[in-house]
Amino acid sequence: MAFELWIEKYRPKKLDDVVDQQEVVDALKGFVAKGSIPHLLFAGPAGTGKTTTAIALAHEFFGEGEAFRRNYMELNASDERGIDTIRTKVKDFARAMPFGDAPFKIIHLDEADSMTADAQHALRRVMELYSDNVRFILACNYSSKIIEPIQSRTAVFRFNPLPDEAIKERLRFIAENEGVSYEEEGLDAIVYVAEGDLRRAINLLQTASAFGKVVDATLVYKVAGIASPQEVRDMIQLALKGDFMRARATLRDLMITYGMSAEDIVRQLHREIMALPNLNDAVKAELAYHIGEADFRLTEGSHGDIQLSALLAKLAAVGGRT
Repeated sequence: MAFELWIEKYRPKKLDDVVDQQEVVDALKGFVAKGSIPHLLFAGPAGTGKTTTAIALAHEFFGEGEAFRRNYMELNASDERGIDTIRTKVKDFARAMPFGDAPFKIIHLDEADSMTADAQHALRRVMELYSDNVRFILACNYSSKIIEPIQSRTAVFRFNPLPDEAIKERLRFIAENEGVSYEEEGLDAIVYVAEGDLRRAINLLQTASAFGKVVDATLVYKVAGIASPQEVRDMIQLALKGDFMRARATLRDLMITYGMSAEDIVRQLHREIMALPNLNDAVKAELAYHIGEADFRLTEGSHGDIQLSALLAKLAAVGGRT
């Protein structure tokens, strides 16, 4: 059977079905009730529903048929980020009259914060000239990367990372519809890896279900290439107790078993150290400083194995004083 894209299959077609962004949905439903919307700027982390909300909003205005296909255009601005795209594709679509009895057309520019400054200034001019018959929805991770003249022309909506229970509820819904066997620990593992990103969570569920009969925690961590949190915590505790060689052996096992890069391990170390309940704030602050140093050196091209060993040595030294 073909490997379906569950993200597209279960993408909501109505605003009411958008997962856990109620304040945004309520405001947009108010625009729908009035029959008009301003230019919109959706900002927030990946996988929180920005693209889904834009598509659902367009369906609310245009329905499911030809009117939607003719009046809605989506471009990924990270692929087509130059000024020529604004002057050709976007401008040509914007100047054409809406199809049917639609009050306006909608142009959705995804990852708009990847657009060049020249392209953004050209877009500002297009927004001014064709505001009578087209509305823009800009989606981005960082609204600060959008030039101020565009921000001032849009209504800005912030999307928050999705809570764990909302992600688990959606995963259960998909698993039950697809006949996927799962354990609760498996869903917990997906939520841990996804970190509020529903898109990533659905991808993990689909991939794990293709690799095993039952989606459990062990399978999820292997598929994601992420170490089990408990294994990372055990390694941290060994280092803090001064058992450097055992901690380093555990580190090597994690890198071989899960195929993790040094950068991935540093990020997970940071996450687990910040969550440890038996460390006071002063110790966590010192360890965060050492983790930051290791991360910087890895970014500059230093040898991963050496930097991780040095980081474990720092943990052992700090643990020896506490």
